[in-house]
Amino acid sequence: MIYRSKALRLYPNQKMLGCLQLIASFAAFLFLVFHFHRRRYWRDLLFPDWPLIGMLPSFLKNLGQTYDYTTEVLQRKGGTGNFLGPWFTGMNYLVTCDPMNVHRIMSKNFANYIKGHDLREVLDAFGDSIFTVDSDAWKHYRALQHSVFKAKCFEKFREKIVREKVESCLIPLLDQVEKRGVELDLQDVFGRFNFDAVCSIVLGFDPKSLALDFQEVACIRAFDEVGECTFYRQTIPKSVWKLQRWLGIGPEKKMARACEVFDRFLYESIASKREKLPKINGNEKEADDLLACLMRGDEGKDEADDMLLRDTAFSLLFAGRDTITSALTWFFWLVATHPSVEAKIHEEIKEEKEVKDQVYLHAALCEGLRLYPPVPSVIRQTIKHDILPSGHEVSPSTMIMISLYAMGRCEEIWGKDCLEFKPERWISRRGGIVHMPSYKFSTFIAGPRTCLGKDLSFTQMKIMASAILCNYQVHVVEDHPISPTLSMVLQMSYGLKIRISKRH
Repeated sequence: MIYRSKALRLYPNQKMLGCLQLIASFAAFLFLVFHFHRRRYWRDLLFPDWPLIGMLPSFLKNLGQTYDYTTEVLQRKGGTGNFLGPWFTGMNYLVTCDPMNVHRIMSKNFANYIKGHDLREVLDAFGDSIFTVDSDAWKHYRALQHSVFKAKCFEKFREKIVREKVESCLIPLLDQVEKRGVELDLQDVFGRFNFDAVCSIVLGFDPKSLALDFQEVACIRAFDEVGECTFYRQTIPKSVWKLQRWLGIGPEKKMARACEVFDRFLYESIASKREKLPKINGNEKEADDLLACLMRGDEGKDEADDMLLRDTAFSLLFAGRDTITSALTWFFWLVATHPSVEAKIHEEIKEEKEVKDQVYLHAALCEGLRLYPPVPSVIRQTIKHDILPSGHEVSPSTMIMISLYAMGRCEEIWGKDCLEFKPERWISRRGGIVHMPSYKFSTFIAGPRTCLGKDLSFTQMKIMASAILCNYQVHVVEDHPISPTLSMVLQMSYGLKIRISKRH
């Protein structure tokens, strides 16, 4: 009896064990089926694809050199391949630097490749603006901003603001730094200068953040934190950052506080402009800043109008401040480490030409933008099935990442010397600037979404570069580490530490 009762007591355990073994076998079967299906469906893999964790190990292993490593792998794969994130995270991308693919995505089949809902969620701090919306909404914002950007009065107003800021603030500050013989973070200087300039151009208000004491400015810090947290969202599964937002923890907590601070700054600027605009229009020369131009074109004063102005201002502050800061920082590092290029630029500046006539300086800026595009990659999502020129099929909702960084280092486009800083490649035999199709040089994007501020940006960069290189020699601090940071905009991880000396 005792033996039989023991057997009876063990039977349920054996039955449960059998069930668990069956479940484990079925799970293993599904695991293998999913793994092989994933291997069969996703071809031209950029990195080794591990069960469950996908290509994460290769990404983490090369985190410090992500851009260059990805460029090297893309070249080995013919310019296009798939990146697969951890299972069930949805972080899968078709990555390309093939110019013909870019031409199809950005121009020939433009309507089929959109920003998409997922990207708009990540960029919700930008609101509804030209950088986030698609279709008819995008056309509306594009037409609205085109009318302002292409107006001669706005163009002259922007150039006037930049020149005045250079003469009254940038040059005096650099004079003081040179006299004291101290080190300077040029990236920080450009960030502050451009924030002040863009605020003046967009909001009609100068925060005066560029000063010798370099004090922290709350609205700038909040603006930077929004950018950092937005990029963080792009690096993790959507479910994770949405849970953090719901719980109010981690980067999402910081994001909420930063948005609150910066929105307060923007809405106060909008309210102040609404109050002042009737007086300006009635008694003085009309203000030509962007807010004033948009308000004169749309006299509504309800909340929706303020929201449109807020979203437009936020996007243009991001585009006008961070991208130009990135471009100038990398440009000055390249020039400082290539004395022959610096000498040619200085000779051209000494001839006192108008900025529009400074061909070699323009070529050097293009070359810097080629090697270090301010926006290293752009993302698009498909609506309908399509076949790219590379032969890769894309199904609806496929996420496509275009690596602008890799495109600038593509031998097929730029030749064997593509890694060299060589402004001469941009100058024709007749002495003009070589025209490069936008789908090959996509720093300012290509097709219908081409940046409206391209010409204005070049004018601003040339004014600033001319003023600095005419008066000073820039010397990078010895042993200062130079590496690009992983972010939405290609900044230097440790800034650009320099010393300057006066030109005689």
